[in-house]
Amino acid sequence: MGEITYIRGDATAPSVKGTKLIAHVCNDLGGWGKGFVVAVSRRWPEPEAAYRAWHRGRASNDFGLGAAQFVQVEPYVWVANMVGQRGIRSGSKGVPVRYEAIDAALGGVAEKALELNASVHMPRIGCGLAGGKWSRVEPLINERLVKRGVAVTVYDHGEN
Repeated sequence: MGEITYIRGDATAPSVKGTKLIAHVCNDLGGWGKGFVVAVSRRWPEPEAAYRAWHRGRASNDFGLGAAQFVQVEPYVWVANMVGQRGIRSGSKGVPVRYEAIDAALGGVAEKALELNASVHMPRIGCGLAGGKWSRVEPLINERLVKRGVAVTVYDHGEN
């Protein structure tokens, strides 16, 4: 069994060969514009457009906590929009992250990665604006992806 590879760099620019699936967490409100999605949108307009259309059509599709949407942005690069946070602000109900939703979405990511024979690349999902703890997210990635033989790289951005 493998393990998660940690590197410093930009998760939107994986430098490995083969098909790559970039996974990140979105909210359930249709909001896109802060955090990692800014870097995604700087590189490709398609994930944001697809996410917004998915949210608009939510009455008749699978949009919701735990769902994952897959958008092809280059011949060998896909982006997984995972709905893993309720709302966008911390408040009386705690932080926006929903671990069970991230877990469910990662199950979909694993299926897609295996279908595409892709490696998965991500920032520390759910741990930025969503307010989650990596100690809760990392085991989900190990269970859903690594144990199924999917290569996972987690990117830490910046200096610290």
